[in-house]
Amino acid sequence: MRKQDKVILWLVYFDSTKTRSEGRRVPKKLGVPTPTVEEIRKAAEQLGLRPEIVSGAAHPSVSWQKTGLVTIPKKDVKVRIMQRIAQKIVENRVET
Repeated sequence: MRKQDKVILWLVYFDSTKTRSEGRRVPKKLGVPTPTVEEIRKAAEQLGLRPEIVSGAAHPSVSWQKTGLVTIPKKDVKVRIMQRIAQKIVENRVET
């Protein structure tokens, strides 16, 4: 499912309950426990990134869990995109 013009964002990238070796890609302080596809989609939309949800997709390390993923057009380096989205998710959770 490799796409050069899109960035694939799995839920585990933002999950503060996971370790780096389990797939978390953002710093623990930017992670949130059990993020949802909707939270990632909402944060990406707020940043103007035009996200698309792919439901039923499973991260390769946990292929039995169909959590889904979010794809966005690649406009910047993936790490920076993930950190901006993670920060927005944290802000959105604080507001509610």
